[in-house]
Amino acid sequence: MSNQNPAKTEDNQLTGQQLNDQFDINETTYKTSHSAVRKARRFALQGLYEWLMTDHRFEQTGKGDWKANPPHDIAARTRANNAMHTVHLGYYHTMMREIPEQIDDLEALITQHLDRQISQIDMVEHAVLLIGAYELKHSLHIPYKVVLDEAMKLNTHFGATDAHKLINAVMDKLAVELRSVEVEADSGTGYKQKKQQQKADQQKREQVEEEMAVKELSAKESATENNETVEVSQEEAQKPRQPKPRISLKPKE
Repeated sequence: MSNQNPAKTEDNQLTGQQLNDQFDINETTYKTSHSAVRKARRFALQGLYEWLMTDHRFEQTGKGDWKANPPHDIAARTRANNAMHTVHLGYYHTMMREIPEQIDDLEALITQHLDRQISQIDMVEHAVLLIGAYELKHSLHIPYKVVLDEAMKLNTHFGATDAHKLINAVMDKLAVELRSVEVEADSGTGYKQKKQQQKADQQKREQVEEEMAVKELSAKESATENNETVEVSQEEAQKPRQPKPRISLKPKE
């Protein structure tokens, strides 16, 4: 039995440039709000899940001839079947194009923080982590805390109940690795905090040195006073004692 997918013909085989062209969008009025970006993530998660279950899985299992569901086709169907006027379409298409292109690098980042093979985790968790890793690495305009929070929301909306433990653990480690400056600043170990701490330490050292100098000066003054007292006492001790005048009694008459 042949592994050739009958749905795949030479007519629908596209070059890399043609694949990228499929994602070009002419609209210039799509939403760019926080809510629109969140909706873009949700649609991207569903699209990536479909791609992971089909073409990517076929590629990994040696059935590349079965591939007939590229990301740009998924994106086109999604736009045709859904009202996406409130979605950040630019961000949606960017994720649907770049995450599959960079999947090897993104999976390498994720795998180093897993206690199992990435093929053994649930496919929804896989897609959530891909989006989270991509945003931490490339969407630097989005604060890392927002990326982590959105990953947890995606899992809550689409994933299993206990999956949040894995998502949270991996995303925290990825944030430290990919957004170290932000994490350090947030935890009080960034450059500004270090400079402030150094200044505070310097002021504390100066205060301690000043207190020691005052104590040393007080000790010297006290020692000087004691020496002067001893010298005066010695001088008084060396002076000859004057005899006391005798009191004579007059004889009675």
